Amino acid sequence: MAEQKWPDILWLVRHGQSAGNVARDEAEAADRPLIDIAERDMDVPLSDLGRRQAIALGRWFGQMPTEQQPTILLCSPYVRARQTAQYLLEGAGLSPDDLTFHIDERLREKEFGVIDRLTVSGIKLKYPELHEQRMHVGKFYFRPPGGESWCDVILRLRSVLDTITRGYRGERVLIIGHQVIVTCMRYLLERMDEQRVLEVDRKSDVPNCGVTSYEFDPGVGRKGKLVSRLVNFVVPLQEAGEMVTTERDIPAAPKS
Repeated sequence: MAEQKWPDILWLVRHGQSAGNVARDEAEAADRPLIDIAERDMDVPLSDLGRRQAIALGRWFGQMPTEQQPTILLCSPYVRARQTAQYLLEGAGLSPDDLTFHIDERLREKEFGVIDRLTVSGIKLKYPELHEQRMHVGKFYFRPPGGESWCDVILRLRSVLDTITRGYRGERVLIIGHQVIVTCMRYLLERMDEQRVLEVDRKSDVPNCGVTSYEFDPGVGRKGKLVSRLVNFVVPLQEAGEMVTTERDIPAAPKS
């Protein structure tokens, strides 16, 4: 039998609700062009609700038998993701020393360049030609000046998967990142094409602290593969009585 190259299980988790999510909602509701938040996107912290969401999800992991809990935690360097990891571990009754914990810059949010902090109306007002170009090209390939396309994000995530298959075979890997990270990892793991991943994106946003998971099945394919088990799973939050939120991250351009 061929050697297993995948982890036993892989969890993908979006960070808890952030202060930026709240500020974006307020700006969109008031039809303002700019999101009123002082921090750099990478420095935006969790909201109070976001902290509670992370703790609630951590309790879910903490209730698992020890032999089923994560052994590897990979986290975006952005403050909201690192705080989610911190509160998740607290809720689970774990410390960073109980597992292998790495901050990985390849799991950072998509970079939005010149449209950073702009609302939908702000993009149309300040950069009408970019808005028109994006509508024509589509969000999968469109790269704003100074920013990234989804393809750019997918390229760096391919190297994350290389690291996982090289170093974490047979482990239980938890990734904490952002909405685009979860969606683009699904694109890779489920071998989607542009049409399919955009359909998934249009149908629903990734919930804050929602869980998407894959388990290794040796009976699938020639050498076994990761098989989808959970998609945007939010029962841990619901059972804890915490609100489920799906706000887009601060600089995200409108869906199409």
